[in-house]
Amino acid sequence: MKSYSIEELNNLLKGELIGHTTQQIEGPEQLQNAKNNHITFIGSTKYIKFWEDSKACAAVINDNLSVEPGDNRALIKVKNADLAMATILELYNPPAPEFETDIHPTAVIHESATIGDGCKIGANCYVGKNVALGSGVILYPNVCVFDETTIGDHTIAWSGTVIRERCIIGSHCIFHTNVSIGADGFGYRPSDDGRGLVKIPQIGNVIIGHYVEIGANSCVDRAKFSSTIVGDGCKIDNLVQIAHNSIMGRSCIMAGHSGLAGSVTLGDGVIIGGSASIKDHTTIESGATVGAGSGVMNNVKAGETVLGYPAQEAKAMLKQWVAMRRMAKK
Repeated sequence: MKSYSIEELNNLLKGELIGHTTQQIEGPEQLQNAKNNHITFIGSTKYIKFWEDSKACAAVINDNLSVEPGDNRALIKVKNADLAMATILELYNPPAPEFETDIHPTAVIHESATIGDGCKIGANCYVGKNVALGSGVILYPNVCVFDETTIGDHTIAWSGTVIRERCIIGSHCIFHTNVSIGADGFGYRPSDDGRGLVKIPQIGNVIIGHYVEIGANSCVDRAKFSSTIVGDGCKIDNLVQIAHNSIMGRSCIMAGHSGLAGSVTLGDGVIIGGSASIKDHTTIESGATVGAGSGVMNNVKAGETVLGYPAQEAKAMLKQWVAMRRMAKK
């Protein structure tokens, strides 16, 4: 079990140490659940009230907060407790599952596939014709990578992930369990006789940049033609839908149960809240935020925050909600 002194952790965080504890710290934990061998985190004033009753021997806190450490307890003051928490969590992060062999004998790898140095391919994986894996790629058991797909260095695909044909995946990406990349876009038209639906072929692909992370059970559909694009550094939560021909800029965030309809364009740094829905052929410009549960029907300007269904500028929507509450009380 890993354990560190408070001085070792403070040296790592380069913070200001207040107080002292002789307790060896064996892991991080939230305030209410912490034991005396845990370090915890206080990022805002609303959590200060829990510190006195917490059993944690130490806490990382924002440097603008005023808290007394107490007997045999210590505080590490930092500029941003959330970022410091990420550093601490990484320190205590358990190792990933180990591969007994780099390439499991049950994996099916086409003879034309190119496998880079240091790749690990788990049991029952499938790697198709003319696939190219860069160095250090990890495919956990039951991952499928279909024909003519390329995957960059040190990308990880967890079990159940399916990457369809002709996709282009960047380096240092993480795809969590059961991610679907490159499935058909949802395209149908009524038949001439009005008695059925005609499927529109989806002949494009998906291009995913570097350092992209996609959560479990999320889907990125291939384009009808050209490419569905997810830009460098995007972070996508579980159960997210990205439809055909959508384009995401760099470092966008999409929270769980949100979705982009076809041909949506996001600029850089766009934030989409949970369960938000974006209408097809809509553009959301760089730095904009869409509140949770919102339905975006029109373009959103750069830096703007929108709320509601249909989504409107945040201040205007909040005024409407206040007015409606007042009417309901009459």
